[in-house]
Amino acid sequence: MLELNIKNETSRLRAVVLGSAIHNGPTPNAKEAYDPKSLEHILAETYPLEEDMVNEMEAFNKVLKKYNVTIFRPEMIENYNQIFTRDIGFVIDDVFVKSNILPERERELDAIQYIIDQIDPKKVVRPPEEVHIEGGDVILWNNYIFIGTYKGSDYKDYITARTNIQGVQFIKDLFPNKIVKEFDLVKSKMEARDNALHLDCCFQPVGKDKGIIYKSGFREEADYLFLVNIFGKENLFHITREEMYDMNSNVFSVDTDVVVSEKNFTRLNNWLRSNGFVVEEIPYAEIAKQEGLLRCSTLPLIRD
Repeated sequence: MLELNIKNETSRLRAVVLGSAIHNGPTPNAKEAYDPKSLEHILAETYPLEEDMVNEMEAFNKVLKKYNVTIFRPEMIENYNQIFTRDIGFVIDDVFVKSNILPERERELDAIQYIIDQIDPKKVVRPPEEVHIEGGDVILWNNYIFIGTYKGSDYKDYITARTNIQGVQFIKDLFPNKIVKEFDLVKSKMEARDNALHLDCCFQPVGKDKGIIYKSGFREEADYLFLVNIFGKENLFHITREEMYDMNSNVFSVDTDVVVSEKNFTRLNNWLRSNGFVVEEIPYAEIAKQEGLLRCSTLPLIRD
């Protein structure tokens, strides 16, 4: 049996599901793009090649092995994108929540069923159909659960709006002892630089009291100020619009003082090191072209 335990984003990682880029399938056509960044690269003919993405994920795998993390991988599905395991489920405390993802991605959940089968069935939850929620929008911070959402009346018109207000309410009902705070995110179908696909595209905690944040990712300044009040402005690394586009807030913590980051994030990586973090730099710029990075590629199951 897997004894799940996730209470925050940064405690020592013990077990994780890492996505896979093997047999990723051909470059999708423009109509098949789920987000504006993928669309941009499809149209520019710069969409990432499978071989490059496999190499990038292998570099990530090596870092996780170095820290003796138990690594699960999804079962392989031919010609299918299985990189972003964060979207398909997430763990809060000892509960595994299956996401209601875009219908055409349902098979990704089937590919990790062998892992879910190792969890106490009473601890596995599937929300009702009207509840939309993806793991990239759920950030745990001890007593807090931060959830990214989109409150615009045109929610249903946005393929980039992944977590609805019913999703927020579902988590509130499931974890009445936690402080659940939702954040209204900026969405765009056409311009990736103005699209916070998930909360972890514009905010993520690191260490014990720090975080990476993109102020303009929030539709309401009050939501941004809420995080400033919790973490303190001096503890937040503010990223630019271009750094948000490159996914600087989507790094991944293996421990309170160890962060896996993209090797080109020079400004961020210097800030992390100056604050006492060990930065494990890997290439991940090709995978980033699909509007996802290191946190998106992981589904943590157990942290200390």
